[in-house]
Amino acid sequence: MNFGVSTSMDIAISIPSLHLSSSPLSFKSTATISLQSPRFRNAYFGSLFFGSRRTARRITTVETRQCSSKATDDDFIIEDVPHLADFLPDLPSYANPLKNSQAYAIVKETFVKPEDVVAQKIVITKDRSRGVHFRRAGPREKVYFKSDEVRACVVTCGGLCPGINTVVRELVCGLNFMYGVDDILGIVGGYRGFYSKNTLQLTPKVVNNIHKHGGTFLRTSRGGHDTNKIVDNIQDRGINQVYIIGGDGTQRGAALIYQEVAKRGLQVAVAGIPKTIDNDIAVIDKSFGFDTAVEEAQRAINAAHVEVESVDNGVGIVKLMGRYSGFIATIATLASRDVDCCLIPESPFYLEGTGGLFEFIEQRLKENGHMVIVLAEGAGQDYIAQDMHTVEEKDASGNRLLQDVGPWLSQKIKDHFTKVQKMAINMKYIDPTYMIRAIPSNASDNVYCTLLAQSAVHGAMAGYTGFTVGPVNSRHAYIPIARVTETQNTVKLTGRMWARLLASTNQPSFVTYNEALCEDAANINNAEISTQL
Repeated sequence: MNFGVSTSMDIAISIPSLHLSSSPLSFKSTATISLQSPRFRNAYFGSLFFGSRRTARRITTVETRQCSSKATDDDFIIEDVPHLADFLPDLPSYANPLKNSQAYAIVKETFVKPEDVVAQKIVITKDRSRGVHFRRAGPREKVYFKSDEVRACVVTCGGLCPGINTVVRELVCGLNFMYGVDDILGIVGGYRGFYSKNTLQLTPKVVNNIHKHGGTFLRTSRGGHDTNKIVDNIQDRGINQVYIIGGDGTQRGAALIYQEVAKRGLQVAVAGIPKTIDNDIAVIDKSFGFDTAVEEAQRAINAAHVEVESVDNGVGIVKLMGRYSGFIATIATLASRDVDCCLIPESPFYLEGTGGLFEFIEQRLKENGHMVIVLAEGAGQDYIAQDMHTVEEKDASGNRLLQDVGPWLSQKIKDHFTKVQKMAINMKYIDPTYMIRAIPSNASDNVYCTLLAQSAVHGAMAGYTGFTVGPVNSRHAYIPIARVTETQNTVKLTGRMWARLLASTNQPSFVTYNEALCEDAANINNAEISTQL
């Protein structure tokens, strides 16, 4: 993507507005400095990009364009990530050792250009802003660490997910093979492992086969985050690169670690690798392990379908992961074609009355003699709470403890058809949740995990900190941690993906268009609240 930036590294600048046109980036001032220079990075990028929770730079074209007979400016916004030079202005830089790497010797463009960015929106109209862009991930020409002075650490937090071991392996191998880093520690047992457990010395030989196994080689835990204790430990051990693998709660903890590190003026790069099997991380295209989870879910759905089509009036319920977001249930349903109804947290449903679930089940049993329902674990929680008069509780990570919707719905369906409809049904309930979480990642996720790990390593070596990494429109980018923790990604009931599912299953939507709009807004608000817990 060419934004009219000159291939040379020198640009003319002035404050306050930067203009973008077919000519090189230019200001009215005659002062010329280099994009590569620390002076430019610290004085200009630092003041415009870094420091605040969500900072942005706006670039407008010199020439206005006629759009629908109305002249508008084409807006261009970059949301950048912090750099060690922001609070360590005298930090020296070094030539990237990848220049001498056998692997990169034949690469046409070894290093990412300073002006390369990734667009968050790729579908735009002529009269609209081009929107937000993020710094493109990848190796830089200059690094801010000497390889023999790096002491890195890797920690895994939160619940299990396919692919964690692959990320750990590729972080270690990436640091060692690409940058010659030999001193890499594994923090055992999540955040509390920083101050309560021993560490492991990680080498490519130690981690060579861990990707073939599920779970996490480093073990994990929920909670246990104590910023001061963690940073004290980082400082005492002489660690200067921290790689943190975990979900939104873990990434919020990573942001606190970065802030404390910056406050103390330590040369420590903090990089986050987002992990959630639910695919509810904002901004990025998807989270690692999601493809594996969807693929494994097919086995459970297929088993349920075989069971119910082999008996009279068979009703199969398969419960999948999805605390606040129903992506696994939605995509697994679309992939299967054997599912009659999909229930997710974003979409309320009701059991009785016209258009209710009971009516739909009865209809399908009359038509086909069997039915399969895929159910996300977070679906119908308000319904259950009212029915069972439960009190909300939270786990160590601050997540709401969910009621077990699977057995509850199974019993409700069985009671209705047995006692009310006087109709015998054969209920089959399958919960493959922990089986899915515990398996190793598939080929697709293994490739994805490698890209995530290597992108994180490149970013940390280049001096970026307080960032997380992930694909945005299929291009890996460095994203401010605040962007991936301020809200959660949810299935939009007014979006085309949910419409495709409804068209595939031919199930009732349970909501009108106006109700769907309200639910989308409510889901966004609830997600924002949950990320603050």
